Amino acid sequence: MTMPAFEKVAPPGIDAVADPYSVYAHLREQRPVHRVPTYDAGDVWLIVGHAEARAALTDPRLRNDIRHSSSWQDDGGNAIGLNMLQTDPPHHTRLRRLVAREFTARRIEALRPRIEQLTDELLDAMLPQGKADLVEAFAMPLPMAVICELLGVPAADRDQFRIWSGEIVFPSSAEAAGAAVHGMTAYLAQLIEGKRNSADEDLLGALVRTMDEDGDSLSPEEMLGMAFLLLVAGHETTVNLISNGTCALLRHPEQLAALRADPTLIDDAVEEMLRYDGPSHSTAHRFAAEDVEIAGTVIPAGDPVLVLLAAANRDPERFPDPDRFDITRDARGHLGFSHGVHHCLGAPLARLEATIALRALLERCPDLALDTDPGALAWRPSLMRGLLHLPVRTRKDEGNTV
Repeated sequence: MTMPAFEKVAPPGIDAVADPYSVYAHLREQRPVHRVPTYDAGDVWLIVGHAEARAALTDPRLRNDIRHSSSWQDDGGNAIGLNMLQTDPPHHTRLRRLVAREFTARRIEALRPRIEQLTDELLDAMLPQGKADLVEAFAMPLPMAVICELLGVPAADRDQFRIWSGEIVFPSSAEAAGAAVHGMTAYLAQLIEGKRNSADEDLLGALVRTMDEDGDSLSPEEMLGMAFLLLVAGHETTVNLISNGTCALLRHPEQLAALRADPTLIDDAVEEMLRYDGPSHSTAHRFAAEDVEIAGTVIPAGDPVLVLLAAANRDPERFPDPDRFDITRDARGHLGFSHGVHHCLGAPLARLEATIALRALLERCPDLALDTDPGALAWRPSLMRGLLHLPVRTRKDEGNTV
């Protein structure tokens, strides 16, 4: 996703990577819709108000299909198949229906015992060390193992997938990202073909065989795109939900104490984590299929639009005192998983993983604390909000008190 050049519109002295919320607030205080430059793709329209964002997410004039872009020529060779983020109704409706037939609440809930087992195994390895990088030791490997087991990716291939996924979401260079796309495409195509000749009961095997009452099924290109979307989106977002959420608790000790005192608040805590510092700061690019007026601003046909979910989630018109992290807050209505027809299909799985992971972490690590100055934490320069590392202590006798 092309990044807006937030530093060009940030207030003086604000680091837009470390503190994007001050930038969002600065923009929102002026008006809810802005046109800002990007690093390499011209200008993009940003929607930063909650009411305007919610309306835009259900506006059929804002399309996900890049062919509505005035600058579109081709996909640059970096598209993997055809997935739901690239399509609009009725095509999107058809794809989502076919996937939803197999990606059911029952299938997700059936994963609970395995997620709990994987969580315990990771904590068994991490806690005796006394300190750890929570991202590398816990928040990253747990969702990776879960999504790979859900889709039937062999354990021996997961390290390579992790490398590809990282390069695609947070590319070190255009060349590395292109190589990762091509490597993952070839791998997924081979994996899908293998599922066609097996009786595997994992989600990927079920999707290969799924067919609706009219005999409709996913084409090879659609199957490839769906596998890619589920693998990458189902992994990266949950990594950051767990690590961002843990960081928020550690930086707000009164909230951590409240959750320890009343573990039944865990579901509310996860919703507040999604609102306060969720993993997805923006939708994918949308494109105006015609001139669209939002809050008095006309977005010309063909122009790209980003709905800033994280900016909407800090809108004081919707959430009083929005910059306060409060796990007892009624966070309903947040846009952490988007809204409308593109509401995240994997939201129930992400919530389940985060709830299990955070509950187990707090139960088994009563002395959990940051092992660095909060100001030293480094964030990825991306609209996928995530920490590079989260150094923590798991015992009081390790390191100095921060």
